[in-house]
Amino acid sequence: MKLIMVAGPPSAGKTAVIRQIIKKFNKSDKPAYLKIDVVRAFEDEELREEFGIHTRKVYSGDLCPDHMGIMILQDAIQWAEGLKAGMLIVESAGLCLRCTPYTTQSYGIAVLPAVSGSNSPLKMAPLIALADSAVVTKTDLVAQVEKEVFRECIRSVIPAIDIIETNAIQGTGLRFLFQAIAKQPEISDVKTITLRGTPPLGVCTICVGKKEIGWQHHFGVIRPLEEADNIYRGD
Repeated sequence: MKLIMVAGPPSAGKTAVIRQIIKKFNKSDKPAYLKIDVVRAFEDEELREEFGIHTRKVYSGDLCPDHMGIMILQDAIQWAEGLKAGMLIVESAGLCLRCTPYTTQSYGIAVLPAVSGSNSPLKMAPLIALADSAVVTKTDLVAQVEKEVFRECIRSVIPAIDIIETNAIQGTGLRFLFQAIAKQPEISDVKTITLRGTPPLGVCTICVGKKEIGWQHHFGVIRPLEEADNIYRGD
């Protein structure tokens, strides 16, 4: 099974990009989809109804959604493997912008809206730095010079990243993304998957540097997949 991780700021067009990925690979890879959000989400219901795929969603509540994703990723992989899915697509809420939710053995996609301002890639640098590709959406709404400035701003964060410009609603320009996903190796051993980078320092076990996926390796505020709907509200 391939692991695809999609992150980006709210309203960037993440789900629109994922919709195009599912449309392309639905017959060959039988994707499963996991949505991670904070309070409410409906994308799983829409994609399940549109494509007939298996979907799930989890709410992070007061826990950072990117940290939530790492907590339950091992459970999610086992869930998707149990369905005999050929691909698991994980969509993060993308609120922090300081975290890099991408893991080893995954293909990481940073979705960035071209209308967010030419300097916005600098503000989202950690989110972009460890991704495999940057998908720039809503390119039909900006001028050519704005697209070029936006592209160079991404390059200033990570020069070698693949940049794909698209109108994600129509799916234009995504063939290079599809080719990269098709070449992505399958997961070899879920027990060896770790975060690609060190998370920001903070108070939870992920924040202080533990990279292992799975709630069994953490303590404090932990979240198994089957109990993820019980939102922790703190004090």
